[in-house]
Amino acid sequence: MALISRISRLFKADFHAVLDQLEEPHMVLNQAIREMEEELNAGEIRRRDAQIERENLKARQQEARQALSDIDEELDICFEGHKSELARELVRRKLQTLRVSKHVTARLEAAEKDLLESEKILADNRAALESARQKAELLKERPSRKACDRVFFDDMTWGPGEMTVSDNDVEVAFLREKKRREQP
Repeated sequence: MALISRISRLFKADFHAVLDQLEEPHMVLNQAIREMEEELNAGEIRRRDAQIERENLKARQQEARQALSDIDEELDICFEGHKSELARELVRRKLQTLRVSKHVTARLEAAEKDLLESEKILADNRAALESARQKAELLKERPSRKACDRVFFDDMTWGPGEMTVSDNDVEVAFLREKKRREQP
């Protein structure tokens, strides 16, 4: 049993290594950029919806304040005219309006908190997208080589023949060095 699982793991590892070599880094990065742009657009839509909701709630809050002011004026008139029954109805409306106002205020605070959070997330996403775009530009500038032709030395990539130095190269460099040292 252990032998079969070890062989299975070996095949999986080899298969993943082959897939890694087949993937082009710039293609994977471009796909990631497209996905980040889609997420950013969706975030912009959510933020715009949150702004609309906040504005609607502010309008409802203002309407509730105006209604409370109107009710207070009507209550003053009712009490001056000794209309207790009518004043009771106005007090009922005032209590209902106060409850609505309290609920709208709570929703407005939550909407403003959500809006601030979504703006922070959007700023972070924009920064990440810009970083990915810069990386993609760097990959575009580098010449493309097949993975099997690469020789890795530290973090630098060298193609075949780039590390070999010809005798002519040595001779030219030698003459430059000699000339530089001979000058006072």
